[in-house]
Amino acid sequence: MTLNITQKIIKKHLVNGRMLPGEELSVVIDQTLTQDSTGTMAYLQLEALDILRVKTKRSVAYIDHNTLQTGSENADDHKYIQTVANKYGIFFSRPGNGICHQVHLERFAIPGMTLLGSDSHTPTSGAMGMLAIGAGGLEVAVAMSGAPYFMKMPKVCRITLSGKLMPWVSAKDVILEVLRRLTVKGGVNKVFEYGGTGVSSLTVPERATITNMGAELGATTSVFPSDAVTLNFLKMQNRENDWTSLAADYDAEYDESIDIDLGKIEPLAAQPHSPDNVDSVKHLAGIKVDQVIIGSCTNSSFQDLMKVSEIVKGRKISKNVSFVIAPGSRQVLSMLSSNGALSHIINSGARVLECACGPCIGMGQSPATDGISLRTFNRNFKGRTGTPSADIFLVSPETAAVSALCGELTDPRDFGNCPELNDSFDFIIDDSLIITPDTDGQDTSVIRGPNIKPFPLNTALEEKVEGNILVKLEDNITTDHIMPSHSKLLPFRSNIAYLADYCLTPSDPGFPQRAKEHCGGFVLGGFNFGQGSSREHAALVLLQLGIKAVIARSFARIHMDNLINNGILPLILEEEKDYALTEKGDLVCIENTLEQLNSGTLITLKNITKNKELRTRVDCSDRQKQILFAGGLLNYLKNDH
Repeated sequence: MTLNITQKIIKKHLVNGRMLPGEELSVVIDQTLTQDSTGTMAYLQLEALDILRVKTKRSVAYIDHNTLQTGSENADDHKYIQTVANKYGIFFSRPGNGICHQVHLERFAIPGMTLLGSDSHTPTSGAMGMLAIGAGGLEVAVAMSGAPYFMKMPKVCRITLSGKLMPWVSAKDVILEVLRRLTVKGGVNKVFEYGGTGVSSLTVPERATITNMGAELGATTSVFPSDAVTLNFLKMQNRENDWTSLAADYDAEYDESIDIDLGKIEPLAAQPHSPDNVDSVKHLAGIKVDQVIIGSCTNSSFQDLMKVSEIVKGRKISKNVSFVIAPGSRQVLSMLSSNGALSHIINSGARVLECACGPCIGMGQSPATDGISLRTFNRNFKGRTGTPSADIFLVSPETAAVSALCGELTDPRDFGNCPELNDSFDFIIDDSLIITPDTDGQDTSVIRGPNIKPFPLNTALEEKVEGNILVKLEDNITTDHIMPSHSKLLPFRSNIAYLADYCLTPSDPGFPQRAKEHCGGFVLGGFNFGQGSSREHAALVLLQLGIKAVIARSFARIHMDNLINNGILPLILEEEKDYALTEKGDLVCIENTLEQLNSGTLITLKNITKNKELRTRVDCSDRQKQILFAGGLLNYLKNDH
């Protein structure tokens, strides 16, 4: 049997199930990663599993999100994560060492292995030929305990790359082109596997930009072959012993296929307020710009910032532009400092931030009121920056740097000759900010700050589920809508009761109070409900407010899993007209809930207010039904499953 890359990795790690699209299977997880925005909750859940040490080959806890310390909360979380990591055998990447995805690619990603991360951009390591998947923190905790990870076998879509990128065109433009074609919901339950003659022209950092932003397609993950380019990158990281060749069989089969000629791609930009709202920079050129930020886990590599340095070398940014640079890792920053490139960036007028996520998650550098900001990030959801009235465009580092100099969105092809870089260089290897856990950490005292509170647990599913429709929402509601993630709220990621007061407030400021007054109820949403971040907080705050079910036209993969893992019913409307006919305030009821769920996937609700029936389905496996019956994954596991 011939296999593609995805099938090869899954087959090697398969525990149960068949590799048939849509069927549930389970795989062994080799590595995990967490970051501090999701990590505190993940480790509280790990402690609840009552194990002595993690059982993965490598687990790493990164501090990269909550680094703006305006109070004790973030520092307390960092101390908690560091001590719990030492106790359970987890490597700890200290604040300032860099963004989890950039550092993991540099120091830990291994071709052919599986990686589960409590961050939706975990697929970044697919650039190294890993099967790297984002998930909720609870599922990552369970994987650290040695249990397999359950997933639906995704469809595998081959994206065949031919040709070579033209000058001033970058990998960011490639993934923006894919988003333009497929949209933010075009990758649900799919893996995008890259192949073709054009692959060899892309460096590992360029591949990482593509796999990173593949998360915006809603994909399970994206993956590249492990080839000579991969080996060269690992050699430069002094990790060539981690390399193994990995490629699809020459006659491997795929569920879908897309052809992209790299030579025909032009500089692109995602317009407000969605990563798939893509147009050419040439068409959009001339828009006045207030702010330009280059960084994030998408475009903060040494290669990216070297290009920026060469573009701004000897030049000054526009007087009307705030120009900000955020290197992805301490390794990147050290190398830029050592070779003088950092001086060119600073002398151009740039403000240099620490090696962290920062502005990408609204942690600082919010634009001015009604400001226009160009960013090399992966998301431009409305209000994500901390300024709801701002317009955010997603562009490549090349477009961003040229636009910062010109003061307006500019097609870099009009700027002159494109700088050429030598792709061979020696990385500075210094892992001193990665703390290796003690061989036996059981005597470690885990330190908990006063803001670290117990997480909510659901109860077993009841036979009758009744409540009001508390809110009616549009399509593409993101986890940023459900649980805002700006600088004022991120410090409270370990305090669900506090966060719940802000649940869905960007869409409906009165929702939390309404939910409390009604002692919970139902949420009604449109297509692609819960897109964006993997943060399980978007499910936990709903649980805290007593939400019994979310009814939607469709769900993003990770959020639906998070709802199930917290015992909240994710109900998919069978008929679109029912969305229009159902209103906020309607009283709805599910009779014989256990019987209906046990007998199949169709769940009938009664809209008591309108005296109508709503036909829905639960798109879950038999195992997930048992999780819903138990009131969530932790309850299910405690019942000796």
